Amino acid sequence: MAEAFGLVFQPFVLLVILASAAFGMFVGAIPGLTATMATALLVPITFFMDPVPAIAAIVTATAMAIFAGDIPGALLRMPGTPASAAYVEDAYAMTRAGRSEEALGAALVFSAIGGIFGTIVLMTLSPVLAEIALRFSSFEYFWLVVLGLSCAIFVSPGSVARGLVALLIGLFAATVGIDNPAGQPRYTFGSVELLAGVQFIPAMIGLFAVSEVLRSFVDATRRPAIVPDRGSGIFRSQWRNLLAYPVQTLRGSVLGTAIGALPGAGADIAAWISYAVSKRFSRTPRKFGTGHVEGLVEAGASNNGAVSGAWIPALVFGIPGDSITAIVIGVLYIKGLNPGPTIFINDPQLIYAVFIVFLLANVIMLPLGWVAIKTAGTILAIPRNVLMPIILMFCIVGAYAINNSVFGVGLMLVFGVLGFLMDENDIPIAPAILGLVLGPMLEQNFITSMIKADGSFLAFFERPIAAGLGLFTFAVWCIPAVTWAMRRRRG
Repeated sequence: MAEAFGLVFQPFVLLVILASAAFGMFVGAIPGLTATMATALLVPITFFMDPVPAIAAIVTATAMAIFAGDIPGALLRMPGTPASAAYVEDAYAMTRAGRSEEALGAALVFSAIGGIFGTIVLMTLSPVLAEIALRFSSFEYFWLVVLGLSCAIFVSPGSVARGLVALLIGLFAATVGIDNPAGQPRYTFGSVELLAGVQFIPAMIGLFAVSEVLRSFVDATRRPAIVPDRGSGIFRSQWRNLLAYPVQTLRGSVLGTAIGALPGAGADIAAWISYAVSKRFSRTPRKFGTGHVEGLVEAGASNNGAVSGAWIPALVFGIPGDSITAIVIGVLYIKGLNPGPTIFINDPQLIYAVFIVFLLANVIMLPLGWVAIKTAGTILAIPRNVLMPIILMFCIVGAYAINNSVFGVGLMLVFGVLGFLMDENDIPIAPAILGLVLGPMLEQNFITSMIKADGSFLAFFERPIAAGLGLFTFAVWCIPAVTWAMRRRRG
């Protein structure tokens, strides 16, 4: 531990952490430029660094980018990451009510709390949680994805039927291309570009950002009125929120870390499930989606808890927990470090250095986040006829940068029109994004499980963890119907 402190607290390493934090904050705050992209852009620079500053750069940039995705979501209803889409309606409603600093302050403070909690778990319980994660097969992942998709329906504002329509739109878009178990082109209509499928970054930019731009130009008279911030303060109200929602904070941190430890799950599904759990057990579930901070508290803690949790299987077994840790494993191999159980024996000082960097990244997030929120708040003062063309320019750059292809821009525009039509008909957009992200994972695990089970559906309940997840998923489906029937009978 003493050697790890010596490796981290050096002027160059601290400078790398500070620069990476600013870079991650900037990238995450731009719609379409995700935490994964921030990590990928840092990889060439890490070639010229020692292992500790290289890993420190990636850890810090990732933590900042996950939080920064909440900034455009709260101010402009344009989430920077798919995880931010889970609670974008609440965050934007708070901004319209003059509580933007409170909303972003909650996202900032509870992201830091969740990240610190996940780091403590990473330091103390890594082998145990990794052992549990390895017991997850295709059956368990299938139920986990179904549970995440179900949560998207039940937490979406409006009726369940409209949420289901939005989810089916996203799942249909996820079937396009050849990235399916059969490897056959589907719905490509002879297009070579569509063979790679519908990528969720251009789709997300289109559904949220471009649709908002279209709405601002089509009907300026329906422009939502935004009350100037009432000076609630970024940190002033968070102590009150912490006292009001201690269970939600702990539950979001635990759930985010646990889901993040599952290979392939990540912060997206963690945020959605945490938001759904928060609404299910809330005393005021009808306030969700109208500017209620409770969902932001729990899902915000879950976000960065999942970021830390994803490192558990990556370090203990060399299995990536998400796309970011997949990049990190490659960087570790380049530096001559082999992720797995032996790394705790051969290079323990480097592992403890990573833990210290995680703690530093979540602590430094607070002052840098305060600066970012104060700076971003000026966006609301810019006239929308000036702001929207600038946002559209960033959207085009983000969609083009995914594959350096104009096709991404066209895809973004198509989904922008689709998002505009959905919003005009009161169909929520967020479930479509989750369907697009989790659709391939759902299909892959279902087909794999059916092959293993030789077509028997009972196999989905034969394993203890799979049976528990399956029964819990059915309970999520049935409880609203049972509750409605009991209320009607009493009435």
